Amino acid sequence: MNRKTKLKTLFRHFKKSLSLRKSKPKPHFLGIGAQKGGTTTLYQILKPHPEVFLPDNKEIHYFTKSYNHGEDWYTNQFEKAQPGQLRGEITPYYLFHEEVPKRIHIFKSDIKLIILLRDPVERSLSQYFHSVRLGLEDLPIEEAISAEKKRLEDSSKVIKIPGGRHFSHQEHSYISRSRYEIQIERYFSLFNRSNILILRSEDLFKADKVCLEKISSFLEIMEFPETLSVPLANPGKGESSLVNNKVRQKIRDKLEKTYAWVDKELGINW
Repeated sequence: MNRKTKLKTLFRHFKKSLSLRKSKPKPHFLGIGAQKGGTTTLYQILKPHPEVFLPDNKEIHYFTKSYNHGEDWYTNQFEKAQPGQLRGEITPYYLFHEEVPKRIHIFKSDIKLIILLRDPVERSLSQYFHSVRLGLEDLPIEEAISAEKKRLEDSSKVIKIPGGRHFSHQEHSYISRSRYEIQIERYFSLFNRSNILILRSEDLFKADKVCLEKISSFLEIMEFPETLSVPLANPGKGESSLVNNKVRQKIRDKLEKTYAWVDKELGINW
């Protein structure tokens, strides 16, 4: 190798090294949903863990509503992490948003993903009453369910655009967000299944020991203390208990495929 070629090679290595030093650290794991499935509880369990760093803002929404901000904006969210800490963030909209699996895979194909699944009917009802409490829904529940298809009909086109936001896609997707089989299959098609942890929300809510051990083992962090108090975060006000059986059965009928798929493919039932 002559002197000129050697200098060029050294310069290339220097530029590559400089580029690597400038790059920001990416997260190791994401909590991707489901909405009203215990993601806030998961956040509050992981936030104080000494081996974990989560941003103060629970839902970053980078891969959904803020994708147009760029990767540097996203990785800046983790700049306060200490050396050796496991970096992560939790945004439940990631599970439902159909563009997100591809965006995450491009960003980091070996990232770990945590999914919490709540009983589909209960999840749908919880989302509806959550929207009502926030002033985002003024239709009675049966009308809201009937209006869902119309409200979401142009959403796919809108959310494909980086930074694209569709109000009803996020707030009025009561039945659609409970179609777990559609959402999870999108992730199964791209990610190694060993990188995906799927848990029942109800097990997390009751601080099931096996459930907590699965989380710590999956993330390869110290086990949670036996005295851990698991908060019931962001709870409703019990409105869903007043929904009559006829309405519940109507929702259940729309989600029958989901119950069957989750039982068969994941071994989860309610």
